[in-house]
Amino acid sequence: VQLVESGGGLVQAGGSLRLSCAASGFTFSNYIMGWFRQAPGKEREFVAAITWSGGSTYYAASEKGRFTVDRDNTKNTVSLQMNSLKPEDTAVYYCAAALLLIYTEAIIKSDSRYDYWGQGTQVTVSS
Repeated sequence: VQLVESGGGLVQAGGSLRLSCAASGFTFSNYIMGWFRQAPGKEREFVAAITWSGGSTYYAASEKGRFTVDRDNTKNTVSLQMNSLKPEDTAVYYCAAALLLIYTEAIIKSDSRYDYWGQGTQVTVSS
């Protein structure tokens, strides 16, 4: 099983980045996909998630309206479009996969429910 993130980098406040995550080694369409982030000295936090066929998406309150998650089950990829970036968005961003037959919003936002994780990609937003 592999999840490989890409697309991180350094951007000025107000700019945009698009993160991608390529999955392999499992049946991608059976998994809910999530994005989490961890800033230095802080706990990992939920950013966004998308259900199996992309029918439902969820966002942390601070990201709603700025970030958009989408997936392509034909390419086994999930992406996170990040607009209007702020310095407080600086963190390592991780994609993760959860094998869930049913879920609640609380479950989908809990990192403990995810089975597979990528290695992370650094996003740095300068002021």
